[in-house]
Amino acid sequence: MGEIVGIDLGTTTSVVSTVLDKEIVIIPNKKGQMIIPSVVSFIDNNRIIVGRDAKERLLIEPGKTVYSVKRLIGRKFFSREVKKARAVMPYEILEGENDAVKIKLVEREYTPEEISAFILKELKKQAEDFLGKEVDKAVITVPAYFNDSQRQSTKDAGTIAGLEVLKIINEPTSAALAYGFGKGLNQRIAIYDLGGGTFDVSILNLGDDVFEVISTAGDDYLGGDDFDDRIIDYAAESFMKEYKLDIRNNKLSLQKLKRAAEDAKIALTENQETVIKVNDIFENEDGEKFSLDLNFSRNMFANLTYDLVQKTFKVCDEALQNAHITIGEVDAVILVGGSTKMPIIREAVESYFFKKPLTNIDPELVVSSGAAIHAVSLVGETEEKSKSLLIDVTSRSLGLETVGGLMEMLIPRNSPIPTESSKNFTTARDNQTSVKIKIFQGESKKVAENELLGELVLSGLKPMPRGKIKIEIIFEIDSSGIVHISAIDKETGLEKETELNIVGGMSKDDVDRAKEDSDLVSL
Repeated sequence: MGEIVGIDLGTTTSVVSTVLDKEIVIIPNKKGQMIIPSVVSFIDNNRIIVGRDAKERLLIEPGKTVYSVKRLIGRKFFSREVKKARAVMPYEILEGENDAVKIKLVEREYTPEEISAFILKELKKQAEDFLGKEVDKAVITVPAYFNDSQRQSTKDAGTIAGLEVLKIINEPTSAALAYGFGKGLNQRIAIYDLGGGTFDVSILNLGDDVFEVISTAGDDYLGGDDFDDRIIDYAAESFMKEYKLDIRNNKLSLQKLKRAAEDAKIALTENQETVIKVNDIFENEDGEKFSLDLNFSRNMFANLTYDLVQKTFKVCDEALQNAHITIGEVDAVILVGGSTKMPIIREAVESYFFKKPLTNIDPELVVSSGAAIHAVSLVGETEEKSKSLLIDVTSRSLGLETVGGLMEMLIPRNSPIPTESSKNFTTARDNQTSVKIKIFQGESKKVAENELLGELVLSGLKPMPRGKIKIEIIFEIDSSGIVHISAIDKETGLEKETELNIVGGMSKDDVDRAKEDSDLVSL
């Protein structure tokens, strides 16, 4: 029997943890690094690099190096998020079958799940080297606002990497577990989770090792990357004003600027001022080289990103309203995600909640720590670890399309999970032998404004006059937040095995093939 670990698979960085002798251990790689960049660089069709060395190759082979793939996983090709990524990413993003996203690297196309699997395989190997044992099971965290397609795709990535994913757990919930486990706290807490690519807020009640999520809200395309982009645009505009040249039109120049923007953001964590400096950032057709040298301050950064910060508090407002509480009823605020290390964030959070956020646990490590605690509780390795009770909620409403393009909601958001709901349907035409049902997630009454998860087709019905056949459709959301659909023909009493065909996702056969074909060697 192999070991189990907790994995924070992040947009910009990833962490793997375990529990040894009742203590949480953040597992380092052979270089002693505990936080690994979520970056994969392709040397050729048979060799890849994952982590910090891969990130360095962004300045050498930007078109062969993939980062922020979490922003693509479980997305449809024509979605707003993928369109934005295609405009800024140095690697080639293509349309696959079933509105899927593909990434072309070297001379082969990969799904976001396969790229994520390379990161997970690296973390798996890292844990095996540290523990000296096989690691074959994991709990993997996702943003609370991930939809069903994104959760299923993350689970598929784990399967491709050779891991049995026992559970997908929400990042804020995992952080709360790390914060309060074993402390006997009785508090209402807010988790403010600003990662590299997503933002979530969850409100939880903690009491005697019961962790109950009462509401969650989020924006799955708002994160530290967007703060970097503001610095990039400011520097690029300044450079263009001086030299009449746009750095953003050159992939290599843009990657150099992106690195400088990240460094500037980090420098402003400790200092009021810094310099954005890149020698020979651009070379024109005549071989003339130009350098970037800009003074940049924390106040300038705050002005550039003011709207992004305020956008997070609109989400906080929503989470509090859904929980039916006021700011004054929140006992503690926990910061999660590397982006919360920015002073402009910490100051704004303190101002909004009227209390200092707790920072005794590293916001970049807390999610993985909670995942490790929950992982151990699932396999029941110790009596103590199995005492905690985790009650999470679904972040989005689930429903189906009805007449007139409207959505009939079956499971409202913030319902405790696992949960189940059913609805009876009938045929609309004489001698109808199949029915098609479109499944959506979202809060709008109009299906066009919600996220299409997939279509359920139930065939083989007995030809009968319309309205005579009764079909019960059962919607279930499991403890990982993943949707399952089943149907029963009430006329014959026969239960039909049905499968939700996820739009843009990988089929089981695709996942199995990817697992078998995942033979690239990590250097």
